[in-house]
Amino acid sequence: MSAIKRYGVEGGKGTGGQHLPFARAVEADGWLYVSGQVPMVNGEVIEGGIIAQSHQAIKNVIAILSEAGYGVEDVVRCGVWLDDPRDFMSFNRVFMEYFGENPPARACVVSSMVVDCKVEVDCVAYKKSNQ
Repeated sequence: MSAIKRYGVEGGKGTGGQHLPFARAVEADGWLYVSGQVPMVNGEVIEGGIIAQSHQAIKNVIAILSEAGYGVEDVVRCGVWLDDPRDFMSFNRVFMEYFGENPPARACVVSSMVVDCKVEVDCVAYKKSNQ
């Protein structure tokens, strides 16, 4: 029987402390789907340009991976949304710091953001179940 585990449903907070109507991540049969992470700390987008915001968004993804018992080596795919196409190379340099030795498949698109930030990152990770 398949078990589904949801992370962060009880206390997910968005800008201004509002409750978010989705899980930070959902795990099923060894797969972990991490919801899009923006460069937010304590419900507020951090100050700074693409480099600072990229570091924070990726750190937020990694914190959720870690909470669920996964690491960057388990990430098979990332999705990236950039507010400005001119930030692509700067984002790539930051991304390589975290995923350079374990590069996942990746899509990167330019899109306006729902919150006032420069980047959003999500991922899918896989780890063979020990059950």
